[in-house]
Amino acid sequence: MERVRIGIVGTGNIAPMNVRGYLEHPQCDVVAVCDPRREKAERMAAEWGVERVYDSLDGILADEEVDAVEILTPTYLHRDHVIAAARAGKHISCQKPIANSVADAREMVAACEEAGVVFRVTENAFHWPALMKAKELIAAGRIGTPTMIRIKTVVGRTDSEFQNTLEPEGYIWRFNNQSPGGHLFDDVVHKYATALWLTDDDIRSVQAVVRKAPLFFEAPTAAIWEYERDDLLGMMEVTYAPNMLIRSDHFGADEFFEIQGTDGYVWVTCLTGRLLDLPPVMLYEADGTQTNYSVDTHYETSFANASKHFVDSLLNNSQPDMSGELAVKVLQLCFAVYQASIERGPVDPSTIDTAVSPPWWPPSPELLMKEAMEMGAHIDRP
Repeated sequence: MERVRIGIVGTGNIAPMNVRGYLEHPQCDVVAVCDPRREKAERMAAEWGVERVYDSLDGILADEEVDAVEILTPTYLHRDHVIAAARAGKHISCQKPIANSVADAREMVAACEEAGVVFRVTENAFHWPALMKAKELIAAGRIGTPTMIRIKTVVGRTDSEFQNTLEPEGYIWRFNNQSPGGHLFDDVVHKYATALWLTDDDIRSVQAVVRKAPLFFEAPTAAIWEYERDDLLGMMEVTYAPNMLIRSDHFGADEFFEIQGTDGYVWVTCLTGRLLDLPPVMLYEADGTQTNYSVDTHYETSFANASKHFVDSLLNNSQPDMSGELAVKVLQLCFAVYQASIERGPVDPSTIDTAVSPPWWPPSPELLMKEAMEMGAHIDRP
């Protein structure tokens, strides 16, 4: 394959950041756009310089000039869309999370293997320059043998143009029974993936406490997990601070990743936002030397890099970053955190074959309205 002709399936809130990388790649052509909202599809196609527009999945999958598809549809549609694309012989990149259940995810992987097509789940965190630098430093032995991975997510408020112009319909399905969980499923999946990717070690046991917060947030959450290697543990915390301003060009959130090793540690100080005025990557080594690394900290860069990586993988005939098998493990870790909190005991992620939801999920429409009104009243109060 000398060029990749890609079709975009779904033109929701996150689509422009994913499509940017395809448009910038010198050996990729975005040749078709598909969305059941014909008017939206036509508008985005015009913006991206794409001539062919479809309002049905069958239409774009029947297009012989489409080599691969980027599936950016709601998670509950991923199973059917990926299986259909595989049977049509298209290579597939699919937005995270892979699916609403482990069983569905495994069906998707099997369908792609049977069809002989490339399948990956898009994970922009793997292409965030700061995390890429951290993984490089770990692999080079700069902190010795990793012994602890600590990940923090804080959700607050922001006033970015991006967040203020998001389409509300892009969130409706995230708040009801079309999703098996809330924020820990939809967003923290990025952090679960990173926990498995930074050192390429599997997780064998999870313990956690998950609390309910307003709307679809699940905080405070605290989790600890054991990797297969006895001398490596992981910790994760998720907090919700609705009154705290987080500087960001995108979502009102930020993340921190600290990897401690036998000889030193590496700290990634940002992802989604710009909460702290610190270098994006800080390395402390055995002799006391501290090195700060300046890398690209534009959040959208990670999405563009992820798209370019998919194209490069197809051109080089190599497996892209997050394989279907890894995406299944990420989903199992997500559900293990819910299950460990419910059972108040350790859970082996590999034993989860279906889906797990927190006890209060899904929230009722009445409760969502009440919490939204209370939040709005609090924000508007002088």
